[in-house]
Amino acid sequence: MDFKGLPSADDLLVLLTVARLGRFNAVAEALETTHTTISRRILALDKRLGGRTLERTPYGWELTELGRKAVAAAEGVERSLGGLSASLERTSESLSGLVRISTPDVFGPMFVTPALVRLQRRNPLLRVEMLNATRKLSRNRSGVDLEIVAGAVEAGRTETIFLADYVLRLYASPNYLKERGTPQTLPELQSHSFVSYVESVLQVVEIGHRSQTLTDSPANFQATSLFAQLEAVRHNGGIGLLPSFMVYGLPGFVPVLPHGFERRLSFWAAARPESLRSPAVQAVIKAVLSEVRGRQDELMS
Repeated sequence: MDFKGLPSADDLLVLLTVARLGRFNAVAEALETTHTTISRRILALDKRLGGRTLERTPYGWELTELGRKAVAAAEGVERSLGGLSASLERTSESLSGLVRISTPDVFGPMFVTPALVRLQRRNPLLRVEMLNATRKLSRNRSGVDLEIVAGAVEAGRTETIFLADYVLRLYASPNYLKERGTPQTLPELQSHSFVSYVESVLQVVEIGHRSQTLTDSPANFQATSLFAQLEAVRHNGGIGLLPSFMVYGLPGFVPVLPHGFERRLSFWAAARPESLRSPAVQAVIKAVLSEVRGRQDELMS
């Protein structure tokens, strides 16, 4: 075999990472190199293969027919190297490399984190980068291997996987209700203070306090972090629309209109097809699914 005529394995793995993340900048960050180096590697691979492997689209870089063939070869290289690394570490597990995942605020720390830590303990060569962001699934955003979002999804080129339903309810502190009174009907909410998201940056409207006629007034305390909202409710800042799993088992949070209002949403996982073929990404999804299925009582409490 003429090895000199073969494409570089390093260049193939760079192409595979571009196919999964879609953006050169994200690939450069994941591989700890530069945008220029990524571009140079792809150009070298194109020259070796005699054609373009990528084309630019509104949704990021996408594979050409030649690129899809090259990625199939790259996935074989990845599997072989993963097996070699595992054998050198004297472990039967073959999961290795970096998985970048975006998760919503609170759900990521409370559900995704324990699932991934357990997965890493079984697979010490696996690295994880988790970014917390509560936002909609975008048709043209990429840069992560796996994205978890709340609410409705418009997948575009990505593939989606249902994770779990969850419930949002109204909560307040005992002292707040003692001072302001406990509303008994939805119209009575109009005279109360609310704790909610910063409306100017809120992307998932269903989790905001002003959707579905709860109130017409802006929230008195607004924060991009649900943990900050939780503390504001705890310290008598007003009524908050919070995921029920967030206050599950916590003292000091009183349900408001427990039989008169609830909002049900879903968590979804989404990824590019090339990412979903990664054994590491598949293992992450399986771990998260196992976590949420084992804690359904918290999600739907």
